[in-house]
Amino acid sequence: MIDAHAHFEFYKKDAPRIIEECRGELRAVVDSITEYRKAHVWKSWGLLKPYFGFVFPTLGYHPNEARRGNWEKVKRVEEFILEHGDEIVAVGEIGLDYHYAENERQRENQRGIFRHFLELAIELKLPVVIHAREAEREAFELVQRAGVRAYFHSFAGSVELAREIIENSHVVGINTGVVFIPEVQAVARVIEVDHLLVETDSPYMSPVRGQRNVPCNVKVAAEWIARLQGIEFDEAEGVTEKNAVEFFGLEVGR
Repeated sequence: MIDAHAHFEFYKKDAPRIIEECRGELRAVVDSITEYRKAHVWKSWGLLKPYFGFVFPTLGYHPNEARRGNWEKVKRVEEFILEHGDEIVAVGEIGLDYHYAENERQRENQRGIFRHFLELAIELKLPVVIHAREAEREAFELVQRAGVRAYFHSFAGSVELAREIIENSHVVGINTGVVFIPEVQAVARVIEVDHLLVETDSPYMSPVRGQRNVPCNVKVAAEWIARLQGIEFDEAEGVTEKNAVEFFGLEVGR
């Protein structure tokens, strides 16, 4: 299986051990290396680079960092992405998060920085990984205006919007929170598996409350898709794996 979205860097000293444990069960993990608080992209890159080939990196700027409107930091991250543009499989995660944006100024900061990185993705001819929380419709509209292909990770918006997203050739991520999030279950039930990727968003969204999530748990998301759609697990696993390979252009071995 392939975990389409995780954050090994957030395990810090435990990251090498967890990566090695996951090698035995997964073909690949797409790690969304994103600038967020003290998790600087250049530090995360250095930590994970020895594992590239199993770990496939994206680079981005998290909307909860973007709300601060620090364009000096944006420029540093942009330069780092340009430096490593031929080594990443997407730009992201980027997007909008209105849950934590405290006022309209912070939301406008998010919008401006989101547009900036959408333009960078176009320049690099790369797809984007989208974080959208309580702003799913607006994030989708900005993606459409930019004309870039997108992966809406950990999608918890409406079924109606999910249908519109896939009708426009984007893909939707079902994370391991499907175990307890009704909105995720609703999307996983009705959106055809041909348009879905599975992910853990590790170390978050654990299917077992109170436990730290790990990429190996990605099978739980596929199991729930199979159960909700009445298909075999092997079909859910195989198709979502193929979708990840095709969307990100992954070169993975058996």
